[in-house]
Amino acid sequence: MTDELILELEHLLPAPRDDVFRAFTTAGELAQWWGPAGFTIPSVDFDPRVDETYRIEMQPPEGDPFFLTGVFREVAPPERLAFTFVWEEPDPEDVETLAEVSFADLGESTEILLRQGPFRTEARRELHRDGWSDTLDRLSSWLRD
Repeated sequence: MTDELILELEHLLPAPRDDVFRAFTTAGELAQWWGPAGFTIPSVDFDPRVDETYRIEMQPPEGDPFFLTGVFREVAPPERLAFTFVWEEPDPEDVETLAEVSFADLGESTEILLRQGPFRTEARRELHRDGWSDTLDRLSSWLRD
């Protein structure tokens, strides 16, 4: 048993696995649905290849934009994606985490299994749980449109 603070989420998406993986790995598509409700993505530098960096500019409904950055650790189309995740100028409670996303083929739908961590505090893990939940809900809506 570990005491590490790890976030684990499952989310069912209404599209075939290839479509979901493409939405997660194509900058132009990612920019249309990424982020919690109300956020926009003014710029994205995102080309999933192992050891390549990425940077996503996130604009909240109010306030200044901020940036998410990291490095791709695994890119295995269409089954798996793993990348480090850190905010530029992170909150003192933040640390770089590893986000691992698995895409399970269910025919006309896809189950995403997300694992991210370890987090420094329970509060930061819960903040990410809320952010990912909103983000995956937005992806579901985007895939239906």
